[in-house]
Amino acid sequence: MEIRLSEVSTALESREFKVYFQPQYDAISSQMKGAEALARWVKNDGTVILPKDFIPFMEETGSIIDLDWYILDEVCRFVKEQKESGLKIVPISVNFSRIHLQEEDFIGRMNAITDFYEVAHDTIVVEITETTFVEDTESVKAFCERVRDNGYKIAIDDFGSGFSSLSFLKEMSIDILKIDRSLLKGNFEDDKERIVLETIIMLANRLKLCTVAEGVETKEQLGFLRTCDCTEIQGFLFAKPMPVPDFVSLCAEETPAPEEDILVLQNRNSAVELLLEAVFDKFPLVIFANLTRNSYYMMAYENFTTTKCTAAGKFDELIKGGALTMHPDDKMLFEETFRRENQIQAYEEGQKRISLVTRQLGDDGVYRRVETTNYFVKNPASEDLLIITLCANLD
Repeated sequence: MEIRLSEVSTALESREFKVYFQPQYDAISSQMKGAEALARWVKNDGTVILPKDFIPFMEETGSIIDLDWYILDEVCRFVKEQKESGLKIVPISVNFSRIHLQEEDFIGRMNAITDFYEVAHDTIVVEITETTFVEDTESVKAFCERVRDNGYKIAIDDFGSGFSSLSFLKEMSIDILKIDRSLLKGNFEDDKERIVLETIIMLANRLKLCTVAEGVETKEQLGFLRTCDCTEIQGFLFAKPMPVPDFVSLCAEETPAPEEDILVLQNRNSAVELLLEAVFDKFPLVIFANLTRNSYYMMAYENFTTTKCTAAGKFDELIKGGALTMHPDDKMLFEETFRRENQIQAYEEGQKRISLVTRQLGDDGVYRRVETTNYFVKNPASEDLLIITLCANLD
């Protein structure tokens, strides 16, 4: 279909471009958690031009920039109306072309629009395609940092549709990984397809990224994605892209209840994550150590009184370093109690754990009482003696 640039300009001025919303749902609870804003060109005579016919043309001519800002403006206008009506507000993803990377005042313009409509910045998700991240790493990295520093979220769209570079996942400041529909072909009868998707979602979860599976159309796909711990679902199984009035009605409705008990749907890894969160809330410092091999590494290190301990290394050095942070009256007791040889002897004498309360110097120069408990664990795969150390702030 032939499109002229003058037609695009006229369509923008006469507001022929319409925003459609496709909801995104929590994979486990089926609650609506967000939506993606999609552009539809509806001419005044009712003729509909599909995105596949006008997006490539606008990318080529650069007019896509005007469309992106137009859609953001429409989205912010919608969010303000929702807020004024007391209706549900969810984060909304807005697609931005790679051309914006060269736009000098991108953040200034973003802030001007969102602040004009009094929209909280974390309501808007800046969505950029996977190919953009791979092609120009340094520019995209700086772009993402500026966007997130201003309170917006970043989503990688179409992940898995091209030659994905896993390295950018660790280098980029992003929040959401949108899995391309091409990875959801069929109902995962093929072992390789299942393994690839499982691995992507597991990696994203380890990196604390939200995962959104696009193009979900069958219950079988949903069931498999649930077992993989996919965070959110977007696709025809739940809802097609819809015009604003329909989306407003959807937001006004009560969220559907899960079809089954969440504890039944939730996979084992999710339950383990919840357990670890509960443990870390009580014990902000958790250490996993191998007494036999004189090694350790941190499992968690949040909100503890001191942050002077290194993340991994030799256990003997860990105890020496820890003793230096103890109150002078507690230093010798700490060293003797947790000396590696003494702990091995305690285990051989039948003890299951060792616990001690000491006064430890915090980063702020104040001594606080800390309870350290070491649980002995035998490695089922070897004769190594392991310990799990749980440290709790008592003051």
